[in-house]
Amino acid sequence: MSILLNKDTTFIVQGITGREAVNLIRECLDYGSKVVGGVTPGRKGREVHGVPVFDTVAQAVESYGGPIDGSVVTVPPAFTKDAVFEAILNGIKLIVIVTERIPRRDVAQMVELADMEGARIIGPNCLGLIVPEVCKMGGIGGPAKDAAKAYAPGPVGVMSRSGGMTTEISSSLTQAGLGVSTAVSIGGDAIIGSTYAELMPYFEADEQTQAIVIYTEPGGRMEAQLSAWVKENNSRLPIVAFMAGKFMDDEEMKGMSFGHAGTIVEGKEDTATEKIARLEAAGIRVVERIDEIPDAVKQKLEVSV
Repeated sequence: MSILLNKDTTFIVQGITGREAVNLIRECLDYGSKVVGGVTPGRKGREVHGVPVFDTVAQAVESYGGPIDGSVVTVPPAFTKDAVFEAILNGIKLIVIVTERIPRRDVAQMVELADMEGARIIGPNCLGLIVPEVCKMGGIGGPAKDAAKAYAPGPVGVMSRSGGMTTEISSSLTQAGLGVSTAVSIGGDAIIGSTYAELMPYFEADEQTQAIVIYTEPGGRMEAQLSAWVKENNSRLPIVAFMAGKFMDDEEMKGMSFGHAGTIVEGKEDTATEKIARLEAAGIRVVERIDEIPDAVKQKLEVSV
């Protein structure tokens, strides 16, 4: 089992002829993913690694002859909203937005349309998601041979605001003999399509997933939402959180942002110290080093058995 993806998942790539997309498609195809088409206006009739290119999403759907499950969006920020709207309005239900620096208003409108149409957005500014040895959608894990080393099948779901940390955490779980059910790079921007709490019901319903690891940092309200969700829903899944950036609680660091747009600390509730207290109050174990994650997960799993 898995969440959002399976061996039959089909997807297209919007912005398929761009340099980043060309590399991404090669990685996904090598991993066994079913990339059934791509879209770049004015490039219909071309191919990228054997994947046909179309001018519109509607053409891609018509050529495929049936519904397409997902789309990876790699178009420039100014055109991302139009691309996402086009995908959703053509029946695509899973949208992975790789593009960063998208205007917040555009992101808010994309998320609103997705909610109205029953679609799920991952990102923006993310690397996508992966089900080990089954399918990957996006650049997560890099080339197939590298993804195979970092991601082995197992019982632990992973969610991370950082794309790189998604792989680092998953690799630590793989090396420890635990492995990963599904890993999701949710994106580091201030507004994203899917938060920890919004993805929890998917993991909760997945029989393979027996524990969750999240990567978190100062800034934003996602940890508060997750803590509330865990309490309100009496979650069956033990959770371990890796908290980075605790140094940002220092007085001289206040108001500064490091790396992700979501790391802007706007008030006391956004600080690492407050987040740790809130997570632990919800029964979520917090560690401050990657090498502590596997043992923390094993301890949680032993208690839950």
